[in-house]
Amino acid sequence: MRSLGFLHLAVVFSGILAGEATPLPAAEPLDFNRDIRSLLFNSCVRCHGPDEEERQADLRLDLRAGAVSKRGDHAAIVPGKPEESELIRRITSTDPEEMMPPPGMGKPLDPREVELLRRWVAEGAPYAVHWSYQAPRQQAPPDVPDQLAFSQTPIDRFVATRMKEHGLTPSEEADRSTLIRRVSLDLTGLPPTEEEVAAFLADSSEGAYERLVDRLLRKPAFGEHWAHMWLDLARYADSAGYADDPIRTIWAYRDYVIRSFNANQPFDQFTIEQLAGDLLPTPTEDQLIATAFHRNTLTNNEGGTNDEEFRNVAVVDRVNTTFAVWMATTMTCAQCHTHKYDPITQKEFFQVFAILNNTADADRRDESPLIEIYSDEQKANRTAWETELAQLNQTLKTPTPELQASLDQFDKEFPRELPWQSLKPIQAQSRNGAEITIQEDQGLLVKNPPKTDTTTVLLPAPAGPLAALRLEVLPDPSLPGSGVGHAG
Repeated sequence: MRSLGFLHLAVVFSGILAGEATPLPAAEPLDFNRDIRSLLFNSCVRCHGPDEEERQADLRLDLRAGAVSKRGDHAAIVPGKPEESELIRRITSTDPEEMMPPPGMGKPLDPREVELLRRWVAEGAPYAVHWSYQAPRQQAPPDVPDQLAFSQTPIDRFVATRMKEHGLTPSEEADRSTLIRRVSLDLTGLPPTEEEVAAFLADSSEGAYERLVDRLLRKPAFGEHWAHMWLDLARYADSAGYADDPIRTIWAYRDYVIRSFNANQPFDQFTIEQLAGDLLPTPTEDQLIATAFHRNTLTNNEGGTNDEEFRNVAVVDRVNTTFAVWMATTMTCAQCHTHKYDPITQKEFFQVFAILNNTADADRRDESPLIEIYSDEQKANRTAWETELAQLNQTLKTPTPELQASLDQFDKEFPRELPWQSLKPIQAQSRNGAEITIQEDQGLLVKNPPKTDTTTVLLPAPAGPLAALRLEVLPDPSLPGSGVGHAG
């Protein structure tokens, strides 16, 4: 996993270089993604794209098949023949009834953009999927001229070649003090200590820099530094987000991410555990903790909110976050309509929604379901206490001569006839308005009782010690079904 950060940097850098709007010589063929895609999507696809609700004239210009298909005697694009292409005719028309884009429907194309589209049609109107959806292809590093011999890695050779094309020259090589500061901040987010700088400057042997990098990768700070970037993607927080933003206890997930980076966990395993760790055959505690990636959604327990509403909000968030993090693409638009700029349909959004709509959480106040996490010390204590408890229970279950003799003596001396004495109430009151009558047989008759009540009864104190109280519930013919005591 440690190489991901550097791979990401390389990909972004090459993407920036590839996306430069460098004017091309007229003899060089146009590139659809670089030169044409933005023109079509900014000016045409709003009305002639994948969204069925917004599509006009049943024409799709985001797909080549739709653009070149005939409608009557005309086709929007006739490859190789711009003079026969309805697209070119419309974008060059000055008639408000025919010109595209229609007046007031966006910025008109300028002459340079019109010429680019004309050249593209003349070249056969080739389409291409967006570069982000193309599988990466390995490319041999270019040869580096002598004057750019600073290159030490394949990436350096690509950069060096492009620098020469733009007339740029490399900076001087950084001194060793600057180098250790840069790599320390990059890998751990912390500057090096004075002792680390001194040791690196004193090590002039071959491989000193590589050994420095290895030492930094072994530091706990490496995982802590890189984990915070992932935690931002996972929308991690120690609170619930909405309303009064109550505390959320989810630090165990943060620690899982730090451990994963420090252990150099493979990215595919890192992915599986966070998206479906609980579905593994015999998940470990760490794999269950990992699934908290999708428990970082906001929860709302403000009075009057609907749990089902915010449960759905959480599922939508999981769909969007999954695609933003793992696919580096927006899924949000497709919740309401087929995506205008990415090949994602509204149906596909809700297919993913259906997968993630199988969770046990439901915006509950206690944020259940939860798992209890114990430290190693707590686990050791629990094991010891459970062992001790089992031993004590076994001791208590094992009869001894002394215990048996004591039980026999208790049974022999225990009185069989207890001197129960009936007490006539002096006063009885209901807090919530029940009708209470003191009967001649010293009982209390309660009528029209509320759903909940507290009854206070005043009794005379009997002579001698009071050892027990007994409450008897008796039937009465004046009550529905003879009352709750009808069974005796």
